[in-house]
Amino acid sequence: MANYKHIDSALIHGGIYGDALTGSVNVPIYQTSTYEQKGLGKLVGGYEYSRTGNPTRAALEALIAELEGGVSGFAFGSGMAATTAVLSLFHTGDKIILSQNVYGGTYRVLAKVFDHFGIGFDIVDTTDLAVLDKAITPEVKALFIESPANPLLTVTDIKAVADIAKKHNILTIVDNTFMTPYLQRPISLGADIVIHSATKYLGGHSDLVAGLVVVNDSELARKIAFIQNSTGGVLGPFDSFLLIRGIKTLGVRMDRHTQNAAFVAQRLRQNKAVKNIYYPGFEDAQGHDIQVWQAKTGGAMISFELYENYSLERFFESLHLVALAESLGGVESLVCHPSTMTHAAFPKDIRDAVGITENLIRLSVGIENEMDIIEDLEQAIRQSEVK
Repeated sequence: MANYKHIDSALIHGGIYGDALTGSVNVPIYQTSTYEQKGLGKLVGGYEYSRTGNPTRAALEALIAELEGGVSGFAFGSGMAATTAVLSLFHTGDKIILSQNVYGGTYRVLAKVFDHFGIGFDIVDTTDLAVLDKAITPEVKALFIESPANPLLTVTDIKAVADIAKKHNILTIVDNTFMTPYLQRPISLGADIVIHSATKYLGGHSDLVAGLVVVNDSELARKIAFIQNSTGGVLGPFDSFLLIRGIKTLGVRMDRHTQNAAFVAQRLRQNKAVKNIYYPGFEDAQGHDIQVWQAKTGGAMISFELYENYSLERFFESLHLVALAESLGGVESLVCHPSTMTHAAFPKDIRDAVGITENLIRLSVGIENEMDIIEDLEQAIRQSEVK
C-alpha cells in the first residue's frame, strides 16, 4: 500500500490500487456477469455474480469509502438510484426531514414514489437549528440535507444538525455532490450517510451517470449492501472504471473550478444586470462562516437572478461557450433554469416559498479560461437586455 497522508494522493492511490495479478497501475475492467467456482461454495476472490460484487466496482467502492472517511462505499447506476437505496432503509409510518433546498429529484422520489409506501417527509429550514429541533417528532427517522444546497447554495451547519440527530437517535444523511470529499467530509462532522451524484464532479467529464453512498458503521453497511444486491441498481464495470479515472484528477479539477468560480462570482456581482447572486464564497453570504470551517472553499456553483428588464430566453440563446444543459460538475461550464429544469418537480408554491424564482439561473463554473467564461456570460447578459 502506498504511503500517503493527504487526500490529493488518496485520490490516486486510495481504495484498491492497481492489479496484483499483472502489476497494472490501473484496476482492470472486469467485464463479466458471472465467475467460475472451484466447487460448491468455493468462490474465487469472493465473487459469484456481478450484481452482488464486481472487482472493478469494488475498487471504486473502497476508494470512495476511504475518501469520505467511512466504513463502506456502494456504487449505483445513478445518483437517484443511490438516493433510492438509502431511502429504502425506512418503513411505513416513518418520516424524513428535508432541507428547504434539495435537488428536485430527491423531492420527486419522496413525493411520488415513497409516498406509495407510507414514508412521509417535511421540508424544514435546516439553517435554523431551533426550528429543526422542534420539527423532529417520533415519526422522524432521518434528516436529509444538502450543504451548500441546490440551487440557492444555502449553507447548513452539518455538525450541529448531526448533533441534533444524535440527540433524537435518528440518522443524518448528507448529499455531498456539490462539495465532493475533496472540499468537505460530512462523516467527519458527524453524518451517518453520505450520498453523491457521481455523475457530477467525481466523474467530472459529463461522460457517465453514477451514484455513490458511504456509511459510517458496519450495521448500516450491512443494510445498504442487502438493498443494493436485492434491488440491483448497481454501477457497471466500465462506468466504475471511468469513475475511478475521473476521481484521480478531482483535486486539480476542483482547484481550477473553485478558482474560476470565485473570479466569475465577483464579476457577476459587479454587473448592473444582476439583481441577486448566491455564492457561499462571499464573506457576507448566508452561512459563510460555517462554510469556511466545514469546507475548504465556497465551491464552484453560483446562482444568480437578472433584473426583470432582461430576457432569460435571450440570455440562454446568446451564450456561445457556456452550455444550457442539465447537470453540473463537468469540465465545461453549464447553466440551467432551475424552475423549469432541475427543480420542475417542485410545485410552484414550494418553489416560491423557498426562493427558487422564475428568474433564477444556476451556473456550474467549468475549468475553461476564467476570462472566456465571464466574457461569454457578460455578452449574453448585454444581448438579453430588453430596451
